[in-house]
Amino acid sequence: MTNWLKRLIAGFFVLLLLHGPAIAEEEFEVTDIQVKGLQRISAGTIFNYLPIKVGDFVNDSTVNEAINSLFDTGFFKDIELERDGGVLVVIVSERPSVSSIEINGNKEFDTDILKKAMLQIGFGEGLVYKQAILDKVTQEIRSQYYSRGRYSVEIDTTVTPQQRNRVKVNIDIEEGKTAKIGEVKIVGNEVYSDKRLLAEVQLKPKRGFKKLYFLSKQDQYSKEKLSGDLETLRSFYQDKGFLDFRITSTQVSISSNKKKIFITVHVDEGPIYTVDEIHLRGKFVVPEDELVALVNIRSGDTFSRKEVEATSKAISDRLAAEGYTFANVNPVPDIDKESRTVSFTFFVDPAKRVYVRRISIAGNVVTRDEVIRREMRQMEGGWLSTAKIQRSQVRLQRLS
Repeated sequence: MTNWLKRLIAGFFVLLLLHGPAIAEEEFEVTDIQVKGLQRISAGTIFNYLPIKVGDFVNDSTVNEAINSLFDTGFFKDIELERDGGVLVVIVSERPSVSSIEINGNKEFDTDILKKAMLQIGFGEGLVYKQAILDKVTQEIRSQYYSRGRYSVEIDTTVTPQQRNRVKVNIDIEEGKTAKIGEVKIVGNEVYSDKRLLAEVQLKPKRGFKKLYFLSKQDQYSKEKLSGDLETLRSFYQDKGFLDFRITSTQVSISSNKKKIFITVHVDEGPIYTVDEIHLRGKFVVPEDELVALVNIRSGDTFSRKEVEATSKAISDRLAAEGYTFANVNPVPDIDKESRTVSFTFFVDPAKRVYVRRISIAGNVVTRDEVIRREMRQMEGGWLSTAKIQRSQVRLQRLS
């Protein structure tokens, strides 16, 4: 081994000795704990999270555990533990706190709504400032604007240090314009044309004279509108007998200048189903023939989701009129794919009858309580009836 290499290794060990761990490897008893470097956070907070107390015996393993516990609070960016005889010295460097957040340029979203959303992520006034959380906030705001079709949004953040280890955060938003629908394609439809299906949805490019109506937003993309349009397509097909209708995929692409959106919807129409049999099952708290009369679908009819839902609602409303406000009517299909028929069994669960304990009247300045109660058809102590409530509402409106 050469002399220069020996000197280098010797120097390395000298550095290790000079900059070795602050706590000796041998265990020692803590006679006192001192905290240095605090600015905003109280010493009591340190003692609350520090797993070492006066009288404990401490070694390197205990120190590492203590440092990890303090780091887990998220309050500190640097922590050191040193020993001064029997005194354990905790030296911390606090993370700054957020003194204020100012958001500029936002018109699509209200400032209070944005700040509430930030708090859910863990970023807000009075909380510890972390750059990683601010980056996450920026990405979440950008995603919200993307969902509204504003793909050209620009978000800049500025962090300004202030006194007492605090920072002021400015979020400047340039929203840009909402991307317009360039084209909507529907692939897989055979029974109905693209023109017929596009007449049912909201999102579509403006054509012809409609371009003159600048207030119309039918060509402005948003994720919510697309979800609504997909559900509209499902309802359209299933109301016309296509029980197995599916949207197999949806692709949304944007032009290079972020001004045009192109949507492609792949569908599988499936066959048309007819209704075979209808049954009612469950507990009948009103005469069964009254419920049967409320069924809107008959054997031989083309399947319609709208009529099935209307039947469930009609039975629920009938039960609610008798005080069974939380009744559940669940239509269960029995599908025969070979014959392309579907039978339905409506399971009726009336649940418990609901009674009115008290009727409170508020906001009446001119009309006395007894006049209002005289017009009420729903009475205290009786079972709750939606029909009586509706009649009461009509009678009260006539007073004005």
